Amino acid sequence: MSRYLRPAARLAASARAPAARPTFAPSIAARALQQRRTYAEAKGTKEYTVRDALNEALAEELEADDRVFILGEEVAQYNGAYKVTKGLLDRFGDRRVIDTPITESGFCGLAVGAALSGLHPVCEFMTFNFAMQAIDQIVNSAAKTLYMSGGIQPCNITFRGPNGFASGVAAQHSQDYSAWYGSIPGLKVVAPWSAEDAKGLLKAAIRDPNPVVVLENELMYGQHFPMSEAAQKDDFVLPFGKAKIERSGKDLTMVTLSRCVGQTLVAAENLKKNYGVEAEVINLRSVKPLDIDAIVKSVKKTHRLVCVESGYPAFGVGAEILALTMEYAFDYLDAPAQRITGAEVPTPYAQKLEQMSFPTESLIEQHSAKLLRLL
Repeated sequence: MSRYLRPAARLAASARAPAARPTFAPSIAARALQQRRTYAEAKGTKEYTVRDALNEALAEELEADDRVFILGEEVAQYNGAYKVTKGLLDRFGDRRVIDTPITESGFCGLAVGAALSGLHPVCEFMTFNFAMQAIDQIVNSAAKTLYMSGGIQPCNITFRGPNGFASGVAAQHSQDYSAWYGSIPGLKVVAPWSAEDAKGLLKAAIRDPNPVVVLENELMYGQHFPMSEAAQKDDFVLPFGKAKIERSGKDLTMVTLSRCVGQTLVAAENLKKNYGVEAEVINLRSVKPLDIDAIVKSVKKTHRLVCVESGYPAFGVGAEILALTMEYAFDYLDAPAQRITGAEVPTPYAQKLEQMSFPTESLIEQHSAKLLRLL
């Protein structure tokens, strides 16, 4: 079997998955590892879901700046397809939280025009798969206007919604666009994993004068994480281009993003348990700008690199990270850098085939052990 054709297991059935399909929840140990944070102090810490963190970020930015508004399908009266915008219509009214027709090209174009006029729209896509209807507005209008205007005309707009693997929704609704948007000059691209990631990155996106793409994951919306006291405040933001070391280690650098962070943390703990390996896990948080300095610094310490993502293998985030590592840290590598990705295939609807299309904790562990010549 090709090394790109890797089995996967869903952590939980999405809210949009057909009821007849079975749900898959992570083990208790896996959930504990996914929720572990290294910088949230126990004092004043509260449990947040990723959904709640995003909702709080939106509410705080709507409260702080009258130029901020939200638009998208079902964001107002229905409280959002994934309830991220729950309660915002009642609180801020229908001029600030706007339901749109099912026409991504139309309402995305409207949002870009509003941003060019000085407003700060948050444009929600029910899934980034649907944003393909508005790719021209995102890439040709939002991303390029500042450059083409000679730095005169900014475009403060946030595009947000679920991206990547989604359980049981097949090829047209379950794919990762991190590499697509990350390749476009003029766009900033972030991919949160935890509740703190979600709140801090979304608030930074709304405040940034450039167009920012916030790639969430629908399987993470209901996951609980501890939120530090500092992150609960309305001035909490996370800088773009700064990765987070979720787990320190000396034997192997594991770079990952979004939902794969939790899977990689589980694999890292299993590597320690089964082989005594101390792996360092880096949560990218930001795809563009990319924190290559953090990756190189870690590789200089561990001398080995694995990149884990759910996107396609060809021309992906992992491919870019491996190329940059070869360029800036080649002399420090004691083994060829490896990438673990989704399969080179449109996401199947059939459950067994779908399970073979994305990375799993066991597969990440297995390929890492092979890199370390432990298998």
